[in-house]
Amino acid sequence: MSAASQNTSLFPEIEPYQSGFLKVSDIHELYYELVGNKDGKPVMFIHGGPGGGCGKRDRCFFNPETYKIILLDQRGSGRSKPTASLEQNTTWDLVDDIEKLRKHLAIDKWLVFGGSWGSTLSLAYAQTHPETVKGLILRGIFTLRKSELDFFYQNGASHLFPEAWEEYLAPIPEDERGDMVKAYHSRLNSDDEATRLTAAKAWSKWELTTSKLHMDPESISKAAEDDWANAFARIENHYFINEGFMRQGQLLEKQSIDKIRSIPCVIVQGRYDVVCPATTAYALKKAWPEAELQIVPDAGHSSVEPGTSKRLVEATERFATL
Repeated sequence: MSAASQNTSLFPEIEPYQSGFLKVSDIHELYYELVGNKDGKPVMFIHGGPGGGCGKRDRCFFNPETYKIILLDQRGSGRSKPTASLEQNTTWDLVDDIEKLRKHLAIDKWLVFGGSWGSTLSLAYAQTHPETVKGLILRGIFTLRKSELDFFYQNGASHLFPEAWEEYLAPIPEDERGDMVKAYHSRLNSDDEATRLTAAKAWSKWELTTSKLHMDPESISKAAEDDWANAFARIENHYFINEGFMRQGQLLEKQSIDKIRSIPCVIVQGRYDVVCPATTAYALKKAWPEAELQIVPDAGHSSVEPGTSKRLVEATERFATL
């Protein structure tokens, strides 16, 4: 089967052949789905955010004749229940959930594919369970260091998108703008639903507006959806205010990289990604020279920008031989 079109390189949309819920704690039931070839090479798609959930297009980076494609909505995200829940919701809970799903599906080893927060969680999972990972395909590298969060949420991307930044500032009084993540945290956890939703939509719109080299009104409109924005913003902010529940720079430490050094890895990074700037992908490459870094010269953060999706599909085609 060939890719869908020249401008995106993605495979045609496809429906799951199986879906279900996996109970991972006394609170959380996670939605998962299987797509493609039941007997194919297993690949785990790890979505971004955190809180973003999986969408139909996320199934399309993989040849469905080659791959058994596994998608999971993380705690509080997408179709998982309860929605937007912050309880028992940490990086290491999610790592455990992925491993529970692998065992539930009786998979020995799999390819792991993740972008943005999905790259964070892919690295955390692989460094915890390297024996289960055949290869890594990562995009828009994010390691949750304070410098990365400050660039996007405090002072950096604001210089490139001043009009969108003004909308992001709007719900926050001037005297609280010295720490935007903290200021948003209080509003996203307010007892007042209107306050929560106003903050959630502004937080979400900032990220969606800045995610592509060419602004896409259709994708930005998702920020206006109450349930999606509430889960996306609350869960993202929860992770960020808690510094990802890990040490600063933990995923880049030599002792962490040594655990995955022998795993084949392709990193695809948009040159003009302002959400997860290329400096982090470069830091990962320096810590892990064995990994292959591909800089896409005409792309921002989104996985579906033409140059980025082309490189990602090329990587999944190449890794089909692993």
